[in-house]
This record gives sequence, structure tokens and C-alpha cells, in this order.
Amino acid sequence: MNKEASMNGLVTLRRASKLAVAALALSAGLLLPTLAVAQAYPSRAVKIIVPFPAGGPLDSTARLLADKLAASTKQPFVVENRPGGAGNVGTDAVAKAAADGYTLLLVLDTPLTVNPWLYPKLSFDPARDFTPISTVASFPLSLVVHPSLPVNSMAEFVAYARTRKEKPLLYGSGGGPGNPGHLAMEYFRQQADFEAVHVPYKGNSEVVMGLVGGQIEAGFLATPGVLPSVRDGRLKALAVSSPRRISIATEFPTVAESGYPGFEVGFYQVMLAPAGVPESVLTMLERELREILQSTELQERLRMQALEPIANTGAETGVLLKRVGAQWQTVIRTANIRID
Repeated sequence: MNKEASMNGLVTLRRASKLAVAALALSAGLLLPTLAVAQAYPSRAVKIIVPFPAGGPLDSTARLLADKLAASTKQPFVVENRPGGAGNVGTDAVAKAAADGYTLLLVLDTPLTVNPWLYPKLSFDPARDFTPISTVASFPLSLVVHPSLPVNSMAEFVAYARTRKEKPLLYGSGGGPGNPGHLAMEYFRQQADFEAVHVPYKGNSEVVMGLVGGQIEAGFLATPGVLPSVRDGRLKALAVSSPRRISIATEFPTVAESGYPGFEVGFYQVMLAPAGVPESVLTMLERELREILQSTELQERLRMQALEPIANTGAETGVLLKRVGAQWQTVIRTANIRID
């Protein structure tokens, strides 16, 4: 090899080395912001938006989780209630929030699984605008009836309802069309084949009052809200919609064990972030949340409200929301439920 060729090879090698160093520096530069986010997060207060009023079960769960997350991360987690539009207002606020992990959503699944089939111009897309973090808990509903009804089981209830073709049963639910009680009864009606007329109420407490007063005859309602009236004889409980009996009312049989195998209706409290939040932040939040939900003390507090802790992964939550959304799409179309 002559001297000129040797020099050219040396120059080429130096250029390649410089390019490699530059590429490494660029790569490091691109990675540094992500690493910095992972190491620093959270460096200030994190907001958890709850798109339903203060004082309800979802709000209570949010505050429990906020306290635990604040203790584990050494930064405040602040609950902000933004009710309105059947959960759409607060949900949309998170969809449009900065994707930095400092605005999170704790929501009943219905704005994501029900509202897309009820609201033709929804301002957010559940699949596009959010990244699931975890399913926190689920809850069933209990079918209760006025004590004047000559029924004491699901079989007797369905048989009796079928005799009322000329004057169908009146059932109530609270919170507008497509609320949990409305959907649960319509789903059961479709399974059991009987007629009933829906009477809408503003909220569940009004439904309970209507049932106790005899203005309506039946309803699928959250168990804690009806348990006192059942135990003092003002209402009769026929079944619970979960696949297993619940700890606060083990005397309630499930719908599935009452002659309708496979029947299951649950609603879910889920935590999500805006789409685009760094993966490192999502991983940290999922890990912290799932660890908190393994606490025996927290699980007991949730079960006292008839909430069953779940603590699954973000990926599993995404699959769950898709499955539940498909279920409610079918029910809503079959029952022709609409927002007027």
C-alpha cells in the first residue's frame, strides 16, 4: 500500500469515527429528555380529574388514591371534580390536556364505553385520545323490587313480568338515558324476554325514594344505596349482577345462579392519561397504582362500598374497555336508547 492510500484510509477512518460520535451524541440527546422526565416525574402537583360530582363513589375512590399516590411519590395529587354531560365535560378536558402526566382521568367507564353510541358528536375519541393506566375497581348492581310485587326470585320476577303485557312493569334509574341502571335492565330484558317501561330520575337516591314509595316497581341500583331499605323490609332484593356474590350482601344471589348462566353486568372505575404521555411516566404510574391497590387496607375500604379491586395493567384495561363498549353498543341499538 502506498503512502497516499494509507493517508486516505486514515482520513476515512477519522470521518467514520466522528460520524459515530455525532450519532451517539444525537442519540443521547434524544434520550436525555425522556430519561429526565422519568427521573423527575412528578416534580409538582398532579391533577386527577373526576368527571362526576363530589361525594359519590368515584370521587371517594379518587381521594383515596390521591392520598396514597401523594405519599408514595412525595408530590401532591389533587382531585378536581368536573361534572356535566354524563361525564363528557371532564373526560374531554383530560383529552385536551397536555400529555405530560400532570393531568389524569379517573372515570366511570361509561363516557368511554356507552357515550360514543349515544352522542353522535362526541368531542373526544376514547381510543385515540387516551392511554389506559389501570382498572381500579368494578361494581355490580342489585335488582330490587317493591315489596308489593308477588315475587321472591328472578324466576318469579320474569314470570310475573311476562304476565304484565297490557300494563308493563315500571322500572327506574337515575342519571339520564344510558346510565348503568338503565343499561342493566335493558340488557336483562333482552336476555329474559319481558316488557318494562323505563322511568328516568335525576339520581339514584330519587330512584330509591320512588321504589319505596311505590311510584315504580323495580330497578337495578348500586347495592350500598339500597341495602338499608332491603334489610328493613321496604324493598326486596332479588339478585346482584356480578358473576360472584358480593361481600357486603352475601345473601343476594347472582343473576347467573338464578337461572341466567353467563349473565354479568359490571361497571368500572378506570384511570387514564391523555394520549402521548411518555412511556416512562405511564409505566411509573401503572406500577405505583397497582402496588397501592394491593394494599389490604385499601381493598377493604373499597369493598365496604361494594367495589371490587382489580388493579390490572394499562394494556388489559384497553382490552376491557373495547369489550364492554361492544356489549353496550349492542344493547343500546337493540333497545333504541337515544339522547333526545
